[in-house]
Amino acid sequence: MRRLWLLFAQTVTVGLAIWFIVTTLKPGWVNQPFSAAQGDPMGSALSLKEAPANSVGAQSSYRGAAQKAMPSVVNIYTSKEIQRARNPLLNDPFLRRFFGEQSNQRTERQSSLGSGVIVSAEGYILTNNHVVESADEIDVALADGRTAAAKVVGTDPETDLAVIKINLPNIPAITLGQPDDTKVGDVVLAIGNPFGVGQTVTMGIISAQGRNNLTDNAFQNFIQTDAAINPGNSGGALVDINGNLLGINTAIYSQSGGSVGIGFATPVSTVKAVMEQIISQGQVVRGWIGVEPQDITPELAESFGLKQKSGAIIAGVIRGGPADKAGMKPGDILVSIAGKPVRDTTEMLNLVAQLKPGNTAKITVVRNKQEPTLEVTVGKRPPSRREE
Repeated sequence: MRRLWLLFAQTVTVGLAIWFIVTTLKPGWVNQPFSAAQGDPMGSALSLKEAPANSVGAQSSYRGAAQKAMPSVVNIYTSKEIQRARNPLLNDPFLRRFFGEQSNQRTERQSSLGSGVIVSAEGYILTNNHVVESADEIDVALADGRTAAAKVVGTDPETDLAVIKINLPNIPAITLGQPDDTKVGDVVLAIGNPFGVGQTVTMGIISAQGRNNLTDNAFQNFIQTDAAINPGNSGGALVDINGNLLGINTAIYSQSGGSVGIGFATPVSTVKAVMEQIISQGQVVRGWIGVEPQDITPELAESFGLKQKSGAIIAGVIRGGPADKAGMKPGDILVSIAGKPVRDTTEMLNLVAQLKPGNTAKITVVRNKQEPTLEVTVGKRPPSRREE
């Protein structure tokens, strides 16, 4: 027994000595992986290629713009109570004898979602009017996870814009861009909360500028983009490749309700003017002269024998309105307002809206081949039907 133990001890000692020598002089033999294919511990290892860290070039990514703008884009959740009729049979007096006197109205709570953009560190947020319209409660969720209740500062249905406000410290405001410097083909990013899935960034280009006659809004000057905009994106941000705000995503053209590559955003130039008036006055005050304009079409020009191919023909004048008092008549062709040329009715409405109520504006018309200039005392534009 003693001999067996000594033999075992010597064997272990020799084995450890050999292991120490091999690991010291030939460590590669020990670290060589086992090749299952060959059953050989000296077989070759699997060869893989990996890109080095931070190998994505800045020129191939818009993550800088996204990271700059995303903290300023918020998710908006609204809810309101609506009354719905119960069973119409309950209106029958005979049946009420069996079911008792009970209200034929039931209250339901309806929820919706949208997006918004923080525009100032004081907590002002821009969104669409249709996102917060008639809402009883408005909750805002920031990208950093914080939430807050919001109140409506003011709305402007004629541009479908609204300003709401939250009270939170250290909120990130977005930087306003310069949409007038952009061109068709420029890359843009749309940021919002489509279908409630969470904050999402999509990429596209500016497809067109100055789009109008697309919605029921009186004042339209949309940026068209093919960046995917879906329900829930309304009120979100359209930004340039530097992360600066170019517009507020407002509408899509779609028969299915999903994005088909035709989305529209209200440009910052319009948004800024509306926002400043809402914050300072609680509403947007626009000029008004009291006329019913119509675009000059080739058919109209031919039927009336007009040489004028641009401008807005006055189809009607509101009796007692500013234009009527200044001597404007149906059939006049309005060609300039305060020295600025008028090409169509859309431009005419925008120019008149920029006039300050109470001021006098010089308006040039074409009448009987002459161009008289009328001095019109600008009135205040009455509320639209959606505001009444």
